[in-house]
Amino acid sequence: MAHSGVVFPEVDGRRSTSALGRAVVADALRGVDPVGARSAERDTAWRQGYVSHFRRLVEAGLLENGGAAVGIARAGLASLHGRMRVSVEDGEVGLEQAFDTPRGAALETATVRGQGERVTELGIPLHGRRLKGDALAHQLDAWVARGVMEPSAAEAVRQVMANPGWLDLSDQRLVVLGAGAEMGPLRAVLSWGGDVVAVDLPRPDIWRRVLGVTAGSAGTVHVPVAATSRWSAPDLAAHAGGDLVHGLPELADWLSGLDGRLVLGNYVYADGSTNVRVSTAVDALSAELLRRRRDVALAFLATPTDVFAVPRDAVEYSTRGYGSPSAAMRLLRPALRTVSAGRLLRRNYAPGADPGINDSLVPQQGPNYALAKRLQRWRATVAGHDGVTVSLNVAPPTRTRSVLKNRALASAYAGAHRFGIEVFEPATSNTLMAALLVHDLRTAPLRSLAPWEQEARGAVHGGLWRTPYDPRSALGLAVVLGLGAARG
Repeated sequence: MAHSGVVFPEVDGRRSTSALGRAVVADALRGVDPVGARSAERDTAWRQGYVSHFRRLVEAGLLENGGAAVGIARAGLASLHGRMRVSVEDGEVGLEQAFDTPRGAALETATVRGQGERVTELGIPLHGRRLKGDALAHQLDAWVARGVMEPSAAEAVRQVMANPGWLDLSDQRLVVLGAGAEMGPLRAVLSWGGDVVAVDLPRPDIWRRVLGVTAGSAGTVHVPVAATSRWSAPDLAAHAGGDLVHGLPELADWLSGLDGRLVLGNYVYADGSTNVRVSTAVDALSAELLRRRRDVALAFLATPTDVFAVPRDAVEYSTRGYGSPSAAMRLLRPALRTVSAGRLLRRNYAPGADPGINDSLVPQQGPNYALAKRLQRWRATVAGHDGVTVSLNVAPPTRTRSVLKNRALASAYAGAHRFGIEVFEPATSNTLMAALLVHDLRTAPLRSLAPWEQEARGAVHGGLWRTPYDPRSALGLAVVLGLGAARG
């Protein structure tokens, strides 16, 4: 089904993911950085060279006092929407035209209400404990002190702790796209008594998990089922689901008809080029719902393994760390720098940079992953600039299944603590990020901030922004140091 639903454009008889990536990045840069645009267009080794171009997108966005980021985001989204296609019965159409094509079976709503007791106080699971109150406050202080999260993230969580009534999101409909995702907020929001619209592929194994979580919670879940199907409560898992890549019009119609304010949360993930296809489908759905309704908010989780502009405070923290290495590092660093011709253990930032550029892209994740995550940031930038309520927070490095099945990444994560990087367990990450989502939905957005500043607020980057070393210059060492632990 690689050539059905949302598909890459065909150029010279091929559907090239590299050609699309080059073109979209070049189009995004063209109005602000024409030299960078030409460089992207001419890169004949995209799968190796994409890293520098994605960094350039962030650097160019800092021009015009940070305002250039909005133009880059608009141009990038326009290019992607103009190039990606949707396969229909009699050919292919553009993304926007997909919502005018004949529909398949309409979707109706099945509602399941949990029977559990509502959790009324924020608690974050960590190493077998659930931290609340003073214990959680002390942990937030420790994370800030170790450079694991930005102080603004800790302050946001403290605000949620001080206002436990905020946790109950039953006054709005949180649409969790990718309901089965490890990093999604579904479990936490349901435990707080929330009202969740769950969307994921029509796979019974996914829905058995989602419905099982719902049954033990105090929340309510609404799921899509085909109107033509005959289902009952015991076999709902076999009939639930909607396919974003292949069923955009049906999902748009169904979500458009739901009552209450919609918070459209993007937590989808797929391997390889499918990640771009599903992320593009979500973006097309987002744009369509924003066109049809005035009460739509957007929510995203940004990956920490990307490029971000970071505040002076993070640069100064990193610089202090570089200037005061441990005794062992003081002995080893000069030798490692010499034998690697300066490639290992480089400074994370030039001293005094304001803002600094943190480049934590991991080449092994590939250009498709980078593009899928960047288009989410672009949509957040454009929507926020246009007055839409947006929650976008950088999530910490996390031991998800998708990471652990990549041997190099699993090893790097196992050795990352040697360089001050904390890798979180999924339960800790998804509850913490759900709390930040609650904060963003319950407080007024700071629209006076530049786009890079909005992205930096509330970041839980695991230490990647504040480590003394450029992350890629320490990656190989982290892999070597973590090999044994990863195998274990």
